[in-house]
Amino acid sequence: MFFILLLAFVQRSTARQSSPTRVLGTVQSINGKALTVLSDAGAASIVSVEDGAKLLQIEPGKTDLKEATPLALGELQPGDRVLVRGVMADDGRTLRAASLIAMKKAAISEKQNKERAEWQHGVGGLVKSVDPAARTVVLATTGFSGSKEVRLHLSQDAVLRRYAPDSTRFESARIAPLSAVQTGDQLRARGTRSADGASFDVREIVSGTFRNIAGTITTVDASTNSLVVSDLASKSRVTLQITGESQMRKLPAPFAERLAARLTGPSLDASAAPLGSPTASSRRAQPQAADQNTASASGEANRAGSDFQQMLARLPAATLADLQKGDAVMVVTTLGDERDSPAVITLLAGVEVILRASPKGGPDVILSPWTLGGGEPSGN
Repeated sequence: MFFILLLAFVQRSTARQSSPTRVLGTVQSINGKALTVLSDAGAASIVSVEDGAKLLQIEPGKTDLKEATPLALGELQPGDRVLVRGVMADDGRTLRAASLIAMKKAAISEKQNKERAEWQHGVGGLVKSVDPAARTVVLATTGFSGSKEVRLHLSQDAVLRRYAPDSTRFESARIAPLSAVQTGDQLRARGTRSADGASFDVREIVSGTFRNIAGTITTVDASTNSLVVSDLASKSRVTLQITGESQMRKLPAPFAERLAARLTGPSLDASAAPLGSPTASSRRAQPQAADQNTASASGEANRAGSDFQQMLARLPAATLADLQKGDAVMVVTTLGDERDSPAVITLLAGVEVILRASPKGGPDVILSPWTLGGGEPSGN
């Protein structure tokens, strides 16, 4: 019996030593040849870099190890991403590394900053048509220089992502085929714009199907983080849920006037001001630089072709406490279902003058380019 138990122990120990194991995550700390690696799921692993282990460094985005370069253990730093392969030690907790492939923290940050800039200077709007055979998408976009269409050209290696139905968090988006993109979807792309701005060569897109609502608030309930909006289009009341992911902004009056003026032409009649609010002329008499954020946003509004999303993202965040019954809002929400109320993805308040100027196209015109990421998406 003792011999049988000893044999079983040896077999289990040999299996632990010979079975390949891998750890993927971020280096948290380094102590000599021992690394603490935290996985994306939050699990910590101890890695012992064995003598003779093969250490390589590869640039973010690369997948062919032929493009990797040798790496010295002393060059590893906390924050670097690593993929470690090896076998478990007898303690069952330490991975004895036979190979380690690293992406340097600085290189990852540089790549993310570059992609973030590309998203910010990309193109966004509503999908007008899709041609799967030609791999083209016609996008209706709006900027301060006016509304126009842009034809997106998708190469075979372009990355297509689809937002989850209940979120516009980029990390929740999943790879999807072009057939998933539908007319009316909101879409944002990064890539290269043509000289005349009429076409766009796509490196990556992210899209989703959401609901646009423009109307006035009838109820604000801080206890349930919800509000009820009277939808101008459907003439019905819609209960909306505020979540931790909801983006909310409140436009300063001078900025809202400039947006409305761009939608209707070079001038905006004072009669467009909502009942009970100061007239347009009285608002113009107020100090124009009373708020640094307002001044910055308003200054950008005067630049033709500026992107709505970049300006709106710079405004301070709003909360439910900033909203009152009777406020006009434009909202992008999830679709919702019979059980769950639509969740607010993006809410823009202080838009009375905009809805007076463009009562039918408010959310489509203003929020579509802003909603999808707000310049935040970045690849890893």
